Order: sequence, then structure tokens, then C-alpha cells
Amino acid sequence: MPLSRRAALIGAGAAFAASAAEAQQSFPSRPVRLIVPIAAGGANDITARMVAERLAVVLGQPVVVDNRPGAGGNLGALAVAQAEKDGHTLLFTSATVLAANKFLYRTQMPIDPLRDLAPITRVGQFSILLVVNSQRPFRTLAELVAFARANPGRVTMGSSGTGTISHLYLEKLNRAAGIQITHVPYRGGSLAIQDLASGTIDMMFDAIPALLPHIREGRFRPLAVGSAQRISFVPELVDVPGMAEALPGSGIDAQNWFAVVAPAGTPAGPINTLHAALTRVMADEALAARLKPLSVLAMTDPSPAAFGEFWRAQEPIWRDLVEQSGATAE
Repeated sequence: MPLSRRAALIGAGAAFAASAAEAQQSFPSRPVRLIVPIAAGGANDITARMVAERLAVVLGQPVVVDNRPGAGGNLGALAVAQAEKDGHTLLFTSATVLAANKFLYRTQMPIDPLRDLAPITRVGQFSILLVVNSQRPFRTLAELVAFARANPGRVTMGSSGTGTISHLYLEKLNRAAGIQITHVPYRGGSLAIQDLASGTIDMMFDAIPALLPHIREGRFRPLAVGSAQRISFVPELVDVPGMAEALPGSGIDAQNWFAVVAPAGTPAGPINTLHAALTRVMADEALAARLKPLSVLAMTDPSPAAFGEFWRAQEPIWRDLVEQSGATAE
């Protein structure tokens, strides 16, 4: 190869490398879009907006929340997987989308989250809560289980839909306790809550924030939190037992988590910048205090790689939950 051509190629390669390095160093160079794959108003959306507000300050660019509901969160996840791989489009979602939907939707799942999305960090951990209509006689989970065992199928539980974390852990409760509580799926948690308040159904095993107002007003009675241990940071729940206490030997530890991820192939520069920024955001004590009433415990992973390892380890756990429940969203 002529020396002049070789020099030109070397120069072009160096220029490209310099350009790529400069692009990473200048990240973010425009507003960041944070896609939330559910409708506005839920705990996922509320948490995302709190995080986005503070993340914008740390990054020095606006962070715009973009709600993309549909297909159990898959439409929003697909939009991020197909976005430009530069860190300016992110997904804020939960374990259900990242680890369970692959097994719920099977042939209709548009992406493989572990393959098509890049880990940045978890930002919160939360559980679910088992409540009954306060007019029902059950004062403890043991009383509910005893009644359900003596009356198979008579106790009814509403949820926000088939394959939700509430449904999956109801089926785990059924198996662990040897009972048959009837699942009644609704098109959204608010409709199920309305029917629980009116007494149409007996119980819910669902997201804590939506249930707390009804607990405060005496319409619902909490029997157990879904996590193995008690939740000490929500005042209304400090006396409510965890599943290890309420149903010993059940092995139930209903832990869900929120995370921020990017399109697979996003360079390490933006990923590391985002991880560092989110670590600063989630360490904010004022934010942690605002999240606790939503039952969300602020957290981050030590690195994107550490979150990736956790995420991979979580997939078989959620696969087993789905398969044992028999739930399908196809």
C-alpha cells in the first residue's frame, strides 16, 4: 500500500476515534427521553418523574418522561430497543417487563430484554401487599388460609390483570398454602380496588401505594406484606407481618424493582455517565423520603455490570413464577 494512502487511512481512523470520544465526552448533548411503558399516574410513572426531575439537574439537560403504554409494557421497551444507541433514550421500568414478560408473552414478545437492552442500574425496590375488605372476618393471613382451605374457590382476589406480579404471587400463595383462591383479573388495578371496596371481591395482593388510602380510611385491612420481612419504612405497615412470619415455610418473598436501561450497543461512556448520575440522584435523602410513602426503597447497583449480573440471575426466578402460575398473556 502506498505510504500516502496508508497515512490517509490512519488519519481517517484517528479522526473517527477522536470524534467518537468527543461525542461520548459531551454526553448528553440534548434532552434525554425517559420512556415509561405504562400510563401516567401509577407508581412506576410517579417514581420515574421524581427521578427525571433530579436527573435533569445532574446531567444538565432536560429529562422528558414519555409514557408509552401497551402490551404489558412491551411497546415502550420495543421503542427503546429500537432507539438510537447514544444514551439519549432510556427505559424506566420494572422487573415484570425486564424479566417476566419474556415468558408471559412467549411468541408475541417483540424483544429479548437481556439481549436488546443494556443495563444501567436499579433505582428502587418495592413489594406488594395483601389486603381484605374490612367487613370480612379475617384478622390474620392464617385465618384467611384456614377459611380458603375449608372453602376451595370461594375466596376471590382481584388484580390489575393476568400475569401481573399480583397474579403470579397469588398462585405461589395457593401452592404454598395448599388452597384455591379464585383469581379475578381486571383491566387495571383501580377497577379491582373499587370492587374490593364495595365487597364484590374479598382480597387483593397488589401495589402498596394504591391501597394505602383505603387502609387509612378503614375500608381495607392489611394481613401481610408480600416480602419475606416486614416493611419498616411505611408507617401504616410497621405492624403488618412479612410472609416469613405470616405464612412460615412458604418461601414467598415478593420483591419487585425499578430500573433504568438503554438500547443494547450504547457506548460505555454514556452508560457510565448515566450510572454515575443516577447514583447521585438516588442518594438524595429528600428523594428517598418522598419515595418511602410509595413503599419504594431508593437504591442503585455498584456498576452497570453488577446490575446486569443481578438481572440475569432474576430471569429464571420470574420464569419459574410464570410457569408455575400457568399465566399467559398471549
